[in-house]
Amino acid sequence: MDRVNLLSSLEFSRIVYGMWRLADDADTSIKHIDAKINSCLDQGITTFDQAAVYGLYTSEALFGKALKANPSLRDKMEIVTKCGIVVPSNKYPNIQVAQYDTSREHICASVDTSLINMSTDYIDLLLVHRPDPFVDHRDLGRALDDIVSSGKVRAIGVSNFKPWDWNLLQSGMKTQLATNQIEISLTAHEALTNGDLAFHQELATPVMAWSPLGGGGLMTGRSQLGLALDKVAADQGVGRAAVAVAWILAHPANIIPVMGTNNIERISKISDALKVKMDRDTWFYLYAAALGRDIP
Repeated sequence: MDRVNLLSSLEFSRIVYGMWRLADDADTSIKHIDAKINSCLDQGITTFDQAAVYGLYTSEALFGKALKANPSLRDKMEIVTKCGIVVPSNKYPNIQVAQYDTSREHICASVDTSLINMSTDYIDLLLVHRPDPFVDHRDLGRALDDIVSSGKVRAIGVSNFKPWDWNLLQSGMKTQLATNQIEISLTAHEALTNGDLAFHQELATPVMAWSPLGGGGLMTGRSQLGLALDKVAADQGVGRAAVAVAWILAHPANIIPVMGTNNIERISKISDALKVKMDRDTWFYLYAAALGRDIP
């Protein structure tokens, strides 16, 4: 599988495995999680995406149990995690409502907890999970710089940031931001035309795409888009998922899809997307189906 350089010191697999549903699986045993990890590694998928809040603050620890049981796995992978979302829970019993916390105290504590939960000495990439409307960008920027200097985190990025949020945070940091993880799929393609992707394409900053299968919605139904996916899939001997992901991979901006499924069989077929030949005509055929009309 091809690799993508986010920074000179950071390289990811072309497709990332997302673990936001890890705690939702009926089987959360070390053996089952280990099987998922190895299915990814067997395909060259070496980058794994987590977040402190996933599984209501349980997903990182589940992942960490598998890494602790088989420490050799850590050297074969890159770990991404996110911080900054706080929701009422056993972990935060004293808050009234869900909120963002990008204070130095919270971010530093979140990183330390993530390291413990995932049984690792360092995180390859830390993302600020959402833009905080109450942010002190200088305080946050200094905290992130210090975390990188400490060696706990190799690189910093963001998630769901608009260009102005990116510029604000970057202005308060010495460390170069590595990526922005945003929603991109055939059913959520606005980033391609609203300036979000163009901003990063101009900076030559690879973007990570969450929910590349539209939350699973692209896998069912007989809509115009569904029929178009079926046609391309049949022509190329793959499934709908492979075609939908190949559509993202084909974009010149070097988008990195983050795939999330708990089904071992589906995990084993993630790399089928690399088999799809996605020329310009096929790309626009699918785009027009997603729009429900021809382009203007």
